[in-house]
Amino acid sequence: MTNELVGINEKRGIRTHILLVVAMALVIAVVTGSSLLLIRHRLRAEVTEELSQDLTHSVTTFQNLQAERVAALERENSLLAQLPTLKALMTSGDDLTIQDGATEFWQLSGNDLFALIDPSGRVVVVYRKNAPPDATLVRGLQTLAASPDKRYLIDGRGLYVCSLQPLYFGSDGDGTLLGYVVSGVSIEPTVRQISRPTGAEATFLSGDEVVASTLSSSAQASLAAEPLLSSNATRTPSTLNLGGTRFLADTEDLSAAATAPLQLVVLRSFEQADRSINRIDRIVLSAGLLALLLGTALMIALSRFVTRPLEELSRSVIAFGVGDGAYRIPKYGTQEVRQLSTAFSGMRDEIQQKSRALLESERLATIGRMASSVSHDLRHYLAAIYANSEFLASRQLSERERAEIFADVSAAVHGTTDMIESLLIFSRNGAGMRRSPELMATLLERAVAVVRAHPDAERVSLKVQYGDPAETAIVADGKQIERALCNLLLNACQATRPAERERKVRLTLEVRETQMIICVIDNGEGIPDAIRNSLFEPFVSEGKQKGTGLGLTLANCIAIEHGGEVVLLKSHPGETVFQMRLSRGLLTPDAAVLPEANPQNQVIEHENIRS
Repeated sequence: MTNELVGINEKRGIRTHILLVVAMALVIAVVTGSSLLLIRHRLRAEVTEELSQDLTHSVTTFQNLQAERVAALERENSLLAQLPTLKALMTSGDDLTIQDGATEFWQLSGNDLFALIDPSGRVVVVYRKNAPPDATLVRGLQTLAASPDKRYLIDGRGLYVCSLQPLYFGSDGDGTLLGYVVSGVSIEPTVRQISRPTGAEATFLSGDEVVASTLSSSAQASLAAEPLLSSNATRTPSTLNLGGTRFLADTEDLSAAATAPLQLVVLRSFEQADRSINRIDRIVLSAGLLALLLGTALMIALSRFVTRPLEELSRSVIAFGVGDGAYRIPKYGTQEVRQLSTAFSGMRDEIQQKSRALLESERLATIGRMASSVSHDLRHYLAAIYANSEFLASRQLSERERAEIFADVSAAVHGTTDMIESLLIFSRNGAGMRRSPELMATLLERAVAVVRAHPDAERVSLKVQYGDPAETAIVADGKQIERALCNLLLNACQATRPAERERKVRLTLEVRETQMIICVIDNGEGIPDAIRNSLFEPFVSEGKQKGTGLGLTLANCIAIEHGGEVVLLKSHPGETVFQMRLSRGLLTPDAAVLPEANPQNQVIEHENIRS
């Protein structure tokens, strides 16, 4: 006994050390975690601010580059519009002649796009590098001719910065308008010029289509689908996740100067900044881990030098609490510990003296209480046996009367035996199962009869379906099975209560060679998702006005004790199915004497609605 106590006390002392170490570890973890969060928050704020400034600089760089490119393009196109040969070509009025002669001027300009438009706005000829012209390009040129202030031409294949110059026969002010000459260059060089020096990614969006970009194909698709871009009218940088990489994006609306809606999106990746932040995180975590290791070593050393006497005294108290009055009390340690040891030693001696007398009186009182609790029932059975025995001694009784009296005596004897057996079972386990041959059909009928009288079953249509009652033999504790069935039926009746439709509950029985399959089906709203995973745990319920949430738990426990279980097969509005499986427990077909089947149970389905 002493060795066991020593082992228990040592384990408790170890737990005390562990608690101290855990408490210290929690403090270090909280401090480290808080520091880590503050550092990350501060660093992210600084990185975001820095990237935002870089984006603003990139947008400004784009505007400056575009201004220079547009100015140069307008100078080139203005010189081209002053050529007499080009004016003479436009005065011919023949489209084929103009188309044949325009090739020379396109090659002379050296631009990516070249077009000639007549005074009515009709496109006579258009040339484009790397791809033939299409209807989209023609419509864009017509829009450009109608709005000379626009500079960006979108044709679905690319984006061009264009210059439109009128052609006059005579002076520009008083001459006759011969048409327009359009020169354009691709925006791709500008996109690369923005990206190279600043490290930013640039993308031009027209609606939900990317017309020019330095991003990868997957990132372009993600960017086009972002709803933030279309709603970001305040020029506030926003964070985007494109292809698994976070970007800070700034937008510039260029729609006023384009033939279609157009946005410039400049992005800076957080990847490099995240790597730096993760490196700092590892440094902070390493420092926290080092502090934890050093603190653990320090705490163990302090606990050994300071708390050991208190642990010894605690072991003495625990040992005395479990009945070991001879366990050694420590006589060393600080002055306070020695005083506590002396006081505890005196208290232990006094308690031992009084406990011996108290235990003797308590033992007698316990015997008296138990005798009092069973004496009434025992006297009742003995009185019945005694009185009926006197009647049996009389010679004036008929055989029928003797049989009745003998039956009363037998019942009293069986009652006494059952009471003693119950006391023995309770003393061993607290509860016991009484298995006996039963007809499952009879148990179903009893459970339905009990539930039908319950207030929760009011206006509920209860149906029972089973086959031949004589084939539903099972060896089980009938009372426990009835209780499990009642719990399932009441749960189903309560589940149908919120429904506005007709409330229906159906109970079916399927007999197999080694199992009984009972299904309880209701047309309620179904089991809420919040409790489906914990449905069979104690005290779990939702939406009920009453009940403790033990019904399904007890039903499942009873089913497990009978070699089965209760499961939720399916649940959705209009149908919920609980299935209870039970082991029949029959070794042979004639292994048990079954009770007679109720003739009324031959009806395989019946219905009763309480109103």
